[in-house]
Amino acid sequence: MRPSFYFAALLFTAPAAPAANLADSAQQGDIEVAVALDSGEQSGSASASVRIRASRPVVWSLITSCGEELRLVPGLMVCEVMETAADRSWQRIRQVMDYSWYMPKLSYVIHASYDPPSRVSIERVSGDLLRLRGSWVLQSDGNFTIAHYAVDLEPGFWVPHWIERAALKRDLPKMLRALRTRAEFVQQQKRE
Repeated sequence: MRPSFYFAALLFTAPAAPAANLADSAQQGDIEVAVALDSGEQSGSASASVRIRASRPVVWSLITSCGEELRLVPGLMVCEVMETAADRSWQRIRQVMDYSWYMPKLSYVIHASYDPPSRVSIERVSGDLLRLRGSWVLQSDGNFTIAHYAVDLEPGFWVPHWIERAALKRDLPKMLRALRTRAEFVQQQKRE
């Protein structure tokens, strides 16, 4: 299986200016979510963490698989690996997001760099998004893996902040719970 990057439904945010920030942090049950939106621009950042009862290699295999991304990421319609380094240290990936009826369909290409099984870093190469940078960091904790996700993004079109915040606070926990459920299922299958 060729790795790719698990992008997520975070298409409304980018690096936020510290002085004009609308920050929001919450514990969504067992998932920590933080969202910061720039009050004057269409930019911001988001991060989230989840504790998963599965090994890092199991979680790694899910966050680096286009097939799994299509199952886990709300609105992700296309995920295709365009190019892979000979040593598998990076990939160029095309994704298409059809997030909802009120948002345009987005197509973009990212460069994903891999440091298995602990870190994935991405950066926008081309497409509908103006700016995109993100990462997954996986930490071992006994029989658990702590998965930290962060993204900075600027979509390049206007979206009301209340829609951005509501979507992120709803979809980040949903995505991370789906990742946890799938990883714990795969881990259980390996034990049997």
